[in-house]
Parts: sequence; structure tokens; C-alpha cells
Amino acid sequence: MALPPDRILTLPLGSDPSLRRRYMLLDEDLPANVRFGLILEVLDKVAEECALDYARQAHPQARVVTAAIDNIYVRSAADVHRDLVFRARVNFVGRTSLEVGIRVEHAAGADGSPPAHIASCYFTMVARSTTGAAAESLVLPAFEPDDALAVRRWERAIARREGYRHQLHQAQEPPSREEYALLTSLHAAQEEPAFQGLMAADCVTSGWERTYPEHENVPTKIFGGHLIRQAFELSSICAEQVAPHRPVIVAVNRINFVQPVRMGDKLQFLSRAVYSGSTSVCVETDIIRISRDRTQTNLSNSCVFTFANVDDELRPQPVPPIYPTTYAEDARYLAAHRRRAARLAWKASRGR
Repeated sequence: MALPPDRILTLPLGSDPSLRRRYMLLDEDLPANVRFGLILEVLDKVAEECALDYARQAHPQARVVTAAIDNIYVRSAADVHRDLVFRARVNFVGRTSLEVGIRVEHAAGADGSPPAHIASCYFTMVARSTTGAAAESLVLPAFEPDDALAVRRWERAIARREGYRHQLHQAQEPPSREEYALLTSLHAAQEEPAFQGLMAADCVTSGWERTYPEHENVPTKIFGGHLIRQAFELSSICAEQVAPHRPVIVAVNRINFVQPVRMGDKLQFLSRAVYSGSTSVCVETDIIRISRDRTQTNLSNSCVFTFANVDDELRPQPVPPIYPTTYAEDARYLAAHRRRAARLAWKASRGR
């Protein structure tokens, strides 16, 4: 099957003052002064529309749902005074799912400002026959990459899938000797008489929300972009408990969409700062849905974000270490530590 043309959406922040005002994080002239949660909403919608362009060539009545968001790395700080351009394309097609890649950028400005690559984003979407209880996954016809760039995107999409499977497998592995020594030192420090460290149990933030028709996307289901915006905003508040200056998003490590949320559901958002590096903070946020009749309580989404602690000029600033105590806190700390080590190794292999 042929690939549809790339989907391109432009947010005219540079020319629309009211839109720019909505996307501003603070009423101050600061770099990276953009509401990243709103950008996540836009990304989810663009990914959905791009996936539909492909799926409806074979299944005209198809719906698509977001299954996961993988590895959004923020490469440059977005400028709220410049237009944001979203370019979406299908990178890979499996049996019932497909990966949509989205490049976020600033185009070259009329004032001579150069183009800037803000982020690359990867969404896994699943094609469904309808939205009701009888919905089934739809088999998607594959496409043949027809040039070197398309082949490279296909191969990288497969590598991302394999990398996530490896990460899940690694999470079941016991600590290595070095990891065990790290956890032991963190626990031993807590026994010192003068210990005043930052406890993982104290780095938790929670919130509640009820869903309404205004949040609907497909019939009776809540827009996934709204959910992840709320999760991100609570995560950034949680990160402020660790980052003494200003936490700025540097990565969306993973967002899983486990179960749809329906109108009338009550949602609990639970954020935990689980790990800190020298200047970074990792926050995990779960969204729990409680049905309107209170007979069902399920995990809806699990999210992992990484923030950098920076000053007003985006210069990295140190953060205090986080000390886990319980087995669950150790496991979350170790998973974040492994993700960070894998990312640093990948950057070193590419000479970055």
C-alpha cells in the first residue's frame, strides 16, 4: 500500500498573540517558556490523523487508538514567539499497529532566524474496527520502503520496539554487583545520625479529576492527549520538589496507554520523583481510572518523564540525590538508573 503524504500542522505562535498567550508557561521573557503539555496534546492528535490517513486506505471506517509514546527527546528549547511546525509520517507498519514519527521544528524565520529541530517523537497506534465493546483490531497492509531514508526509518522503528522489549526484560533482572553497591550505599547513608537527605517517599504528588463530554475524542472515550497533558503538568509540579531552580522537560521516556477512559470516569493522578542524576530528575506518573458506578478501578496510563534542573538561561544546575527505602522504591530507582545509563551509552556511541 502506498504511503499517504506527510501530515503537516503549523501552530502560528509567531503571528497569533492569543494563541501565543495560551501556550506560554509563564508571563515572563524566558527561554523554553512553552507549555509542553499542550504540545503533547497536539502531537497525539497529529499522530492519530496521520495513522488514519494510512489505515483508511484499506478500512474506510477504521478508528485508531494510541498504544504508546516512545522516546521524545527535546533537542532544542522551543521559542513561544516562533511558529511550531509538526511533520508526521508513517515509519513502520506491523500486523495491526503502526509507528508514526513526528518531527517538531521551528522553520526559518522571516527575520533571518535559522530553523531549529525541537524534538522527534514516536507514536505506536493501533487500528480498530469501531469504538464499541465489539471493536476488533484490524489487519493493516504493509508498505515497502521505497528509498534509503524510508528504509532507515523502518529499521529504527524496529530497533525501538526491540529496545523496549529489552528494557522490559532488563526490569526483571536482579541488580548487578555495581547496582547492588549503589543501592546499599543509599540505604547506608540513611543510617547516619546527621542524615537529612531527600526521601523518595516525600517526593510524591497526587491529584484528582472527573471526565466530561468536553474531553471526548471518539464517542464516549476521553482524548488521550488530554490525559497525558494532565499527567505531564502534575509531573512537572512533582519535579519541583527535587529541582531547586526550574525543571524543564528533556525527555518523555515512555507513555503507555493501558485502558481507555470513558466519560464520567474519575481519575487519580499519582506522580513520584524516583531518581535524580547530577542535574536531572526522573518522574513516573500513573493514571488510575475509577468507573462512574465505582465497580472498576484500572490503570489507564503509565508515564515516565525526565526533567533538567536549569537556571533562567537554561544552564544545568545540580539537584540533590533521592534516597529510596522500600523494595518498590529501589525497583523504580534502579529502572531509572538503567535508562539513564543506556541513554548515556547511546550518546557516547554516536559521539555526542
